Amino acid sequence: MDNRTADFDFDLPQERIAQHPVKPRDSARLLDVPCEPGMPLADRHVRDLPGLLRAGDLLVANDTAVIPAQLHARRGEAKIGVTLDQHQADGSWSALIKNAKRLRVGDVLTFPGASDDTAAVVSLDGEGGATLRFSCEGEAFDAFLRTAGALALPPYIARPEGPTAEDERDYRTIFAEHKGAVAAPTAGLHFTPKLLARLDEAGIGRETLTLHVGAGTFLPVRSETLSAHKMHAERGIITQRVANRINETRARGGRIVAVGTTSLRLLESAATEDGRVMPFDGDTSIFIHPGYRFRAVDLLMTNFHLPRSTLFMLVCAFAGTERMRAAYAHAVADGYRFYSYGDACLLRRATAG
Repeated sequence: MDNRTADFDFDLPQERIAQHPVKPRDSARLLDVPCEPGMPLADRHVRDLPGLLRAGDLLVANDTAVIPAQLHARRGEAKIGVTLDQHQADGSWSALIKNAKRLRVGDVLTFPGASDDTAAVVSLDGEGGATLRFSCEGEAFDAFLRTAGALALPPYIARPEGPTAEDERDYRTIFAEHKGAVAAPTAGLHFTPKLLARLDEAGIGRETLTLHVGAGTFLPVRSETLSAHKMHAERGIITQRVANRINETRARGGRIVAVGTTSLRLLESAATEDGRVMPFDGDTSIFIHPGYRFRAVDLLMTNFHLPRSTLFMLVCAFAGTERMRAAYAHAVADGYRFYSYGDACLLRRATAG
C-alpha cells in the first residue's frame, strides 16, 4: 500500500484550474475511465451520463447547501478571519481562524456591519482552530450570516474582491436542500433539470444523503505519510428510507453511483462488512486511500482533485493508482479543467488486486 504523501503528487499547470464553470452545467467534459487495465479512456461530456449508466442503477447525490461561512471579525483593533467549519450539537461552531495567535479563550469577536451580533471564543486548539459561540441562533443566526458572511470559495478560485453574485448561483448544486456546508459538493454542480429528466427517462434512480462539507476540505495533507494524517470530522445523515432504497437496488443487481467523493465517503461510513448501507446520523472522519476495501459504491462521478490531497488518494483507492495517474495525465494533456468549477470523470471500482 502506498503510504507516502509524495506518491500522490503530480504536475498541474496553473491554467488548468477552472475559475468559472461552463454553461450550461452539463456541457462540462467527462472523462470515462474503464475499470479494466489497458482499456482506452474516452472523452465525453456530462450530458452523456444517461447512456453510460444502466436502467436500474441508482445515483446518490449530496443535498447539503453551502452557507456564507467566511467572516471578517475584530477583537478590539485586531482583524481576525473566521471560516466556519461545523455546527456542534451544543450550538457552538468549530472554525478555522486566520490570525489565531491574537486570540485568547474568553475573547469576544465583533463583526463590522453586523449590528450587535458577537461570538465568544470557547476554546482554541493551538493549530488555527477554535470553538465559537455566537450570540444568535436559528433564524437570527441565518440572518446574521446573510449580512456578515460570504462564500468561502476555495483558495484556488481567484476572487480578489470576494465572491461575486454569479458565484452565489454557480456554487450551489441542483440538489442543495439542507444548509450547513462550507464547501459545495462539486460533482453535483454539473447536473441540470434537463439532465435529471433524461436520467429519469433512462430508468436510472436517484436519491440524496447529506454530508456537510467542512473547512477541512481545503487543508492540504501536511504529513509525510498517510498514516500520520488526521481527517476533520464532518456531519452526515442517511435516512432509513434511503438506506432501504440503496440496499434494494443492489439486491436487484443495480449499481450504486456516488455523485462526488462526499457521497461516497458517507456511504462507505454507513456500510457494513457485507455491503449493506445502514441509516446514519453522526460524524464521519473516514480516510479512504489505497488499500481500502470498498463495500457500498460501484461507480463514482467526481471532479479532478488537487495533488497530494485526500481526495486524489480516494480516487486512486477506488479506481487504481496507476489508472488514475494515467487518467490525470491525459486530462492535463488534453485540456480538461480542474477543481471545483472544472470538468468531471466517471470511475468504475477497480477489481480486487
